[in-house]
Amino acid sequence: MDAAFALEVLDKAPYVTVSFTRPNGKPYGVPLSLARTDEKTFYFHGAIEGEKMDCIANNPIVALSAVTKCAPTVGPKDGSFTLQYRSAMAMGIAEIVTERTEKIEGLRAICKRFLPHHMDAFDGAIKRSLERTAVVRITLTEPPTGKRKQYDNHGDEMTMSQTE
Repeated sequence: MDAAFALEVLDKAPYVTVSFTRPNGKPYGVPLSLARTDEKTFYFHGAIEGEKMDCIANNPIVALSAVTKCAPTVGPKDGSFTLQYRSAMAMGIAEIVTERTEKIEGLRAICKRFLPHHMDAFDGAIKRSLERTAVVRITLTEPPTGKRKQYDNHGDEMTMSQTE
């Protein structure tokens, strides 16, 4: 599937697994709540110190993956046990945001995505916790890709060009 499909999956997934590389070379994948601000830019927040920050300092290249609409099913026409899903993958560079205005805008994007009905409390939260919160920007280095397996109303597996 194309980049627009993949971005939609990344936008709708409640968590996106971000895979880092530890300083010892071992992988470290963690589900995070990401918010996207344009075609290439995602933000997440966390503690100022910790394993994610150590990984970024060592190797800023990250991989993103997400799955939505995942449901086990029996194939409508052949009775096979299968899984319907939508998935997306992307590669990017993670950078710790140090500029105050961008930190606030990254946090605003996260809040708008996950707590849009509580934006009235945003300014107070920024005053209380901005200095002890890390914000990380992930910039995609290539277009994301997606896959899906879905059946249409007639029980046929949908092709890449079909929409729901």
